[in-house]
Amino acid sequence: MKKALVTGITGQDGSYLAELLLEKGYEVHGMVRRTSVEKFDRIEHILNKIHLHPADLLDQMSIVNLLTSVRPQEVYNLAAQTFVPTSWQQPLLTGEFTALGVTRILEAIRLVDKSIKFYQASSSEMFGKVKQTPQNEETPFHPRSPYGVAKVYGHFITVNYRESYDMFCASGILFNHESPRRGKEFVTRKVTLSAARIKHGLQDKLKLGNLDAQRDWGFAGDYVKAMHLMLQQDQPQDFVVGTGISHTVRDLVEITFERVGLDHKKYVETDPALARPAEVQHLRADTSRAKKVLKWKAEVPFEKLIEMMVDSDMKLVQEAARKGVPLV
Repeated sequence: MKKALVTGITGQDGSYLAELLLEKGYEVHGMVRRTSVEKFDRIEHILNKIHLHPADLLDQMSIVNLLTSVRPQEVYNLAAQTFVPTSWQQPLLTGEFTALGVTRILEAIRLVDKSIKFYQASSSEMFGKVKQTPQNEETPFHPRSPYGVAKVYGHFITVNYRESYDMFCASGILFNHESPRRGKEFVTRKVTLSAARIKHGLQDKLKLGNLDAQRDWGFAGDYVKAMHLMLQQDQPQDFVVGTGISHTVRDLVEITFERVGLDHKKYVETDPALARPAEVQHLRADTSRAKKVLKWKAEVPFEKLIEMMVDSDMKLVQEAARKGVPLV
């Protein structure tokens, strides 16, 4: 039985990846941080099927000890400070987790067992002020946030360990991917949950920043399949993962409010304070390599994804109202 270690297993991607690996017969191990409040809601339904271990991306020896104990064949590094706005408020912490944290894992693998295959979660935010559209694996990076800068470091240190130590290290340059498990702070979930709350009279308005920003949005459940496929190849390489189709935030808003039967113009307001200090205007993936080498493509279209999220949040709000529990 293959063993896989997933950092960030309690997050959106980690939960979907853990489900996929279990389906494929893996023994799944997850790295979790010790916190005063444990949040396992995304993996609650599989807690009895996986193994969780305390360790931290800021603590080199905890990672070394974890790898020594588990001895996985594959490591998926999904843990990071992933919310772009927070990276301006906490740029140093973002660098510690999202950049140097990658080095700590790679160094631990080098010390414990260089045969371990490593997946790094890179990001389309690395392209930032894009040099070409669509973006592929050869498109130059020009990050526009501390998060994007940290991800560029994590990406290139992964390339460096691959080339320096002959390790199997692959990066997935994933474009925006969403699901009902997306964090409430991200714009897609902020929109779908707010629409559900407005529909039920629990919220009056929705304030957003740049409605003209364009993103390539796909379903997280599709994208974890690409992660797994990358580590099944004979040779490690990096892959852009996306749908190849971009939509504006305005498109997201219109589809969402139409799904709940409301006119978005009556409820949505723009707030300049929510705009990024340096905006990323247009991201769209060229997934030619992933299609050719991995035989992978996105399956869930944007409209279906948003409707899935809206329907889930409508049920969430209804259930909270039925129980008399406040839903923030």
